[in-house]
Amino acid sequence: MEKYAVIFDMDGVIAHTNPYHTEAFKQFFDKYNVSYTEQEFEDHMYGKHNSYIMNYFFKRIITDDEFTRLENEKEGLFREIYKTQVKPINGFLEFLAALKAEGFHTGVATSAPRANLDLIMGGLGFESQMESILASEDVTAHKPDPQIYLKSASNLGVRPENCVIFEDSFSGVSAAINAGAKVVGVLTSHTREQLPPCQHYINDYYDVDIQRVKQLLTLRHA
Repeated sequence: MEKYAVIFDMDGVIAHTNPYHTEAFKQFFDKYNVSYTEQEFEDHMYGKHNSYIMNYFFKRIITDDEFTRLENEKEGLFREIYKTQVKPINGFLEFLAALKAEGFHTGVATSAPRANLDLIMGGLGFESQMESILASEDVTAHKPDPQIYLKSASNLGVRPENCVIFEDSFSGVSAAINAGAKVVGVLTSHTREQLPPCQHYINDYYDVDIQRVKQLLTLRHA
């Protein structure tokens, strides 16, 4: 009997964190006299791994101890800003409960550090409902590389084509497509025109139900 899974990105998919990341990056870049625009945040921050973001905005390659120090500083600033603001995207917890009631395997796969994931899982209380939990430390290649989704599928014992992945960014949707999964675009950070083609789009989890997930899984050439 085939097994099926639903996998969620975190930022912009489980929680609408991007405005808080933007504020953290603004404070962080201002400290280091790094220039930025709102358009650059949209194009080069949302859904990207910190190594890409740092290299792009600092306009040089940042690696090893310097990268670790800068990442820890910025993410610590984000967690301080966000810790009293943790809340799910509308309908997420109810949708997750419905998936579990139907027997779906579920996972979370984020490019963010595990400390950020722990903050959000702790605030929303869904950790026990995820059979696979992966953060940036768990992979060596980051989105749009499919590694994190292929590893998630493996953890869940499910073939990638039997997974539905919820993503909100260009690189994240690309990673899901590259993994061979079905993709639902979550329109919290971008419009559908700004994302690669997805099989379904939602503004929040009131725009999707279990029946729609099952329909997506029947698509052979999505």
